[in-house]
Amino acid sequence: TSKPMVLFLGPWSVGKSSMINYLLGLDDTPYQLYTGAEPTTSEFTVIMHGPKLKTIEGIVMAADSARSFSPLEKFGQNFLEKLIGIEVPHKLLERVTFVDTPGIIENRKQQERGYPFNDVCQWFIDRADLIFVVFDPTKLDVGLELEMLFRQLKGRESQIRIILNKADSLATQELMRVYGALFWSLAPLINVTEPPRVYVSSFWPNEYQPETHQDLFLKEEISLLEDLNQVIENRMENKIAFIRQHAIRVRIHALLVDRYLQTYKDKMTFFSDGELVFRDIVEDPDKFFIFKTILAKTNVSKFDLPNREAYKDFFGINPITSFKLLSQQCSYMGGCFLEKIEKAITRELPDLLGSLGLGKKP
Repeated sequence: TSKPMVLFLGPWSVGKSSMINYLLGLDDTPYQLYTGAEPTTSEFTVIMHGPKLKTIEGIVMAADSARSFSPLEKFGQNFLEKLIGIEVPHKLLERVTFVDTPGIIENRKQQERGYPFNDVCQWFIDRADLIFVVFDPTKLDVGLELEMLFRQLKGRESQIRIILNKADSLATQELMRVYGALFWSLAPLINVTEPPRVYVSSFWPNEYQPETHQDLFLKEEISLLEDLNQVIENRMENKIAFIRQHAIRVRIHALLVDRYLQTYKDKMTFFSDGELVFRDIVEDPDKFFIFKTILAKTNVSKFDLPNREAYKDFFGINPITSFKLLSQQCSYMGGCFLEKIEKAITRELPDLLGSLGLGKKP
């Protein structure tokens, strides 16, 4: 039942907060998001629907399980002080929630923020239905923080929309150069065959500057709103597709842990040192064909396989001896876990999607 979430990311002072003010008509109201030429937004601001205008502290939002932000407590009290909610009685917010993020400042280290900025961004990225990455013509340089951000966006390319804001501050020829420079900067960071959609306009209530491409900017604004509307309309389809994608990852993870465990059991003898045997397997899984064996199964793509290094950390926290083989997790009445998840991936979730397409209520 949760609403789609739209996330605004990008360097500082590119107009993220101004864009939200503009989309919701908050300009010149007491609840407009603070904007300015200097880095202004230092909080994660969640703008949601409510009967009247009011501000909610992050600590209150995290404590309220009905709001679906309670998992944010794990990032600590320092972060909750940097989280703020604003309720606005606006038609659009009945169907969508906006999240404004602190601007990326390239020369500032994570530690200076006092909370794990990248981890918090990842939490929102994982839950966002649409991600607007906003740039302006003066801030096209891509530094380490922005590179890190695009690494976190990997796999979510279909949700990303690039926005070249404040476009009417440039003459036509300059705008073309800046547009080219933006693509040139981002090309190494977004490794997909189809480039993301780029919107070029000035998203604020002021009139466009004279002698600029006013018709183009207006059309771009309209198509951005249509795009936003599409995400709202396809919320259910996107959610089911996301659950299926997650189920595939869970299945692969289960198969891998099972394979590590089976290899461990095969290599163990009465005189073996269990820790040494397992360290050998974790250090060089390819020697034991752990990942190759998984690829021999049906419906497993090599592009979906997780990073081998991740399993060193994983088994560092979860000892191999704490797991049972998948074959031992079947019961006469309950069936097998793996068969259930495979049935969900191949039949149940696609059927749900199909029933939505026919206009039935699932």
